[in-house]
Amino acid sequence: MNDFERELQELFDEVKNLIRMGNKNDAVDLLRANYEAVKEQMNAGAKGIEEAAILDIIALGYMAIGDFKSVGFILDMMNEVVDSLKDDELHLDSILMHMGSMYSTLDKFEKSLHAYQRAAGIMENTCGKDSTFLVTPFLGMAKVLGAVGRATKAVEMYQRAITILESSRGAEGEDLVVPLFGLGNLLLKQGRAMDAETHFIRVLNIYTKLYGKSDGRVGIAMSSLAHVKCAKGNVDEAIYLYQNSLQLIKDSNYMALDDSIMEKMRIDLAELLHVVGRGNEGRVLLEECLLINEKNKGKDHPSLVTHMMNLATSYSRSNNYVESERLLRRSLEIMTKKMGTDDQSITFPMLQLAVTLYHLKQDEEAEQLALEVLRIRETAFGRDSLPVGEALDCLVSIQTRLGKDDSELLKLLKRILSIQEKEFGYESEEVVETLKKIVHYLDKSGRRNEKIPLQKRLSVLRKKNKQRIHY
Repeated sequence: MNDFERELQELFDEVKNLIRMGNKNDAVDLLRANYEAVKEQMNAGAKGIEEAAILDIIALGYMAIGDFKSVGFILDMMNEVVDSLKDDELHLDSILMHMGSMYSTLDKFEKSLHAYQRAAGIMENTCGKDSTFLVTPFLGMAKVLGAVGRATKAVEMYQRAITILESSRGAEGEDLVVPLFGLGNLLLKQGRAMDAETHFIRVLNIYTKLYGKSDGRVGIAMSSLAHVKCAKGNVDEAIYLYQNSLQLIKDSNYMALDDSIMEKMRIDLAELLHVVGRGNEGRVLLEECLLINEKNKGKDHPSLVTHMMNLATSYSRSNNYVESERLLRRSLEIMTKKMGTDDQSITFPMLQLAVTLYHLKQDEEAEQLALEVLRIRETAFGRDSLPVGEALDCLVSIQTRLGKDDSELLKLLKRILSIQEKEFGYESEEVVETLKKIVHYLDKSGRRNEKIPLQKRLSVLRKKNKQRIHY
């Protein structure tokens, strides 16, 4: 390592240490000072590999801080420099790799792909087409290609990376885990569960052989297999794998109980348990998620709301609306305190609370909440938006039982119909259900001339839907 490289490494280490110690402002000042220095050099005409390398470190520093706007700006400056450099410049491939990764994080996928491709080209020319150095850019390219919907090409890149690793390090090396996981997840998204299962089983076997059956990594592999079993419709097998994977990870202390991966596994398992009628077991997991978050973040943290709403939904499924109401009131209180009384985010617990109160026959309060949701969502999303349609649908149910005037209910139903036609199409099941209600109220009001054309439309749609089901 020469003096310049050592200085760059020291700069990056210092930035990381400042961030780790909570001195974010000092880290920003350090990055800004170095940016001004390199900007001055570039204005004087210096646009070589050293300037690109300094900008690279600065961009990585801002990325660590989370200032993506500055990262994007510096990446554009780096592009200006690297585009003028020849491929034989020392360390250019590493800089391009960093650029590819950062552009991917910013969702600038075409620029990311271009950087990875150029880096891979340099490495192929320098090290040969079978070099393990190519694995990293290939995996970067595969991730980007998958994100932009070019799945066939993404699969090809994953397979190239796997082939290189197998030929150089054997078929059971731990280095294979990342590309196998990536390929398996991509195939699963494509609906190719059988193909995905093959790759996840390989990961499970690699981890089991290297670390034994009781290692937490084996649990992670099991959870991926659970996804596959679920996609194939083998719900009982999926539940068994999820339960074992959670127990393995917990017993081995492989990750913290509040880790986001473990949290998602609990929620996925809880949902499956509800599907097969084992709601009590599902609620235990949802309560565990809530208690862990309460312990680590406090009883009024906004992150608790998702878990309370999940738990409230579970209680509603089992007709325990009293407990559901308690959780939803607490959720709404936390969200209102955090976001204020007019933010659209509070409408989610508010609308769910309105539905719960409707089931508890507390219709007056339910109506007031539904009207408030409608007001906030009309302002936030527009009068003809789907979230407004959802609020209107709830309001109609409540006001119907309250005995509101039929003409007012018809106005609301026609608004719902218009929104559904726009969002779901003129022949959707949602439209059919709303048409039934409109025809009912028109008939009840004696408005025969309005009813007949809608009744004919409803009849045509029912026939079409029957034909679809038969087909």
